[in-house]
Amino acid sequence: MTYVDGFVLAVPTANKEAYRSHAAQAAPLFHEFGARRLVENWPDDVHVGKVTDFLRAVQQKEDEETLFSWIEYPDRAARDAANVKIMSDPRMEAMGCEMPFDGKRMIFGGFRAIVEEGSGRGSYIDGILIPLPDANRDVYLALAQEMAGKFLSHGAVRVVETLGDDVPDGKLTDFARAVALKEGETVVFSWIEWPDKATRMAGWGAMMADDSMAGRAMPFDGQRMIYGGFANIVDA
Repeated sequence: MTYVDGFVLAVPTANKEAYRSHAAQAAPLFHEFGARRLVENWPDDVHVGKVTDFLRAVQQKEDEETLFSWIEYPDRAARDAANVKIMSDPRMEAMGCEMPFDGKRMIFGGFRAIVEEGSGRGSYIDGILIPLPDANRDVYLALAQEMAGKFLSHGAVRVVETLGDDVPDGKLTDFARAVALKEGETVVFSWIEWPDKATRMAGWGAMMADDSMAGRAMPFDGQRMIYGGFANIVDA
């Protein structure tokens, strides 16, 4: 089953091209180390929430943007082996000296895929973080599988849901603080890939008009769910 390193990070708006170039240069190394895919997404439709949001998650500053990104591996063993190589490879060390963002506020962690539907690659991404009660995992899995089918029927090309597996606490920011995680909960890192923004907007419109969605209770606290729309800038 796919294993994902998920990231949320703040990048100065002026450094967009520098960051894109930096990530594109790093992608071949990650593939060499065992990654199957590296994806970077720039915010496009991301708003301030009442309780939680992407901006607060990374303590975003006025001149910054918050990215939603991930790296896919075949399994955790491949990911762990890659991380050992990343930490010891002099090429990665050299790249680390020129990071075009504040690495101290970068959120990262390892996630185990529980739903993978669709095989396409989208240029527009819905990024989602959810605080899931451990007692509701089975209910959430069934719901996620159902919803994935609906999104695909309305134009999405891929839907992935991953569950926190190796998610460390950070000194300044982390996934737990991002969603105000409570005892007995685990972070879900998920995304929906669309061919473009227009398809995404039409797809969500169709979802909201679906009578089967009305009044449905969610197996998690929706007020602490974080979500937003992102435009892909690297997909390697």
